[in-house]
Amino acid sequence: MGKSRKILHMDMDYFFAQIEERENPQFKGNPLVVGADPKKGKGRGVVSTCNYEARKYGIKSGMPISRSYKLAPEAIFLPVNMSLYKKVSDSVFRVASKISPEMEKVSLDEAYIDITKKVKNYREAEGVGKKLKREILKKEKLTCSIGVSKNKMMAKIACELAKPDGIKVVPPGQVTGVIDGMDLETVPGIGPKTKKLLKEVLKKENPKIKDALSLSKEELMDLLGKRGGEFYHKFRGIDDSSVVEKRKAKSIGKEHTFQKDTRDSKEIIKVFKSLVGDVYRQAKDKRVKGITVVCRYEDFETHTKQISFETRMRSKELFYKKSVPLLLKFLMQSNKKLRLIGFRVMIK
Repeated sequence: MGKSRKILHMDMDYFFAQIEERENPQFKGNPLVVGADPKKGKGRGVVSTCNYEARKYGIKSGMPISRSYKLAPEAIFLPVNMSLYKKVSDSVFRVASKISPEMEKVSLDEAYIDITKKVKNYREAEGVGKKLKREILKKEKLTCSIGVSKNKMMAKIACELAKPDGIKVVPPGQVTGVIDGMDLETVPGIGPKTKKLLKEVLKKENPKIKDALSLSKEELMDLLGKRGGEFYHKFRGIDDSSVVEKRKAKSIGKEHTFQKDTRDSKEIIKVFKSLVGDVYRQAKDKRVKGITVVCRYEDFETHTKQISFETRMRSKELFYKKSVPLLLKFLMQSNKKLRLIGFRVMIK
């Protein structure tokens, strides 16, 4: 791609929990979990985020709140205060946008920033990262971690290495030395199923990225399809994806977590009808290009089913008629109880 890019990845440290610590200084130094009250609703829900003191107990994001309570019953458990977090997020991104307008927001607390046109080398890029950290700390009294490298994937990996409250620069000449010894799942897109396939081919119990370099592009594509070709490049630290400003949300949806895992079809259908109605009220008269139904089983295994079609959302009955067969497939394909169901429409 000619001149080596300089991509900065910014990730706020344990964002929700850090904001709660800022608002309540007395919480500092204690394990703190943001997500739900484990004593209400028999601990339904999951951990949104937690501070590093809580992580020492084995608590992590996405964990059932009931399990986190068993690991650290003395922890401070707080509900999600999304309006506050969004307000702080907007402020942080305003600071970050002054670095470069070429910014891609990944979530409320994470973004990629292309600073190629702003700096001449990686020493200057590190200076930009340090300045951004100082400005965010000054403005919001919050810390963040920053990674800088030649592409988005490597910048994110560098950021992970910098946590917490650090900055890590990985110039092009150091990429191989940094990622060779890392686990396969360090590469975005490699989950348990893909790793299992690679383990079988590589005949190693815990293969590293350097082990996967022995596989040709053709072998990877035979094994994993089109994604195999993408992984061939990513194993070598190559990622040509651009930093692009995200457009407005392209979907509207709602989910429901049952108070108790269930296979009661009457209860499930009643809740699902309500979800469709809620989404219809939000998306009324919008141009829809498809629908998605989400199901999470009692063991937290989550699946989606979707269909594509284009129409205006003028009748909730039409959308219920099209989506309920997808929901019923979940019930027919497994005997597991359902923990959560969701309904989402994709907006054109």
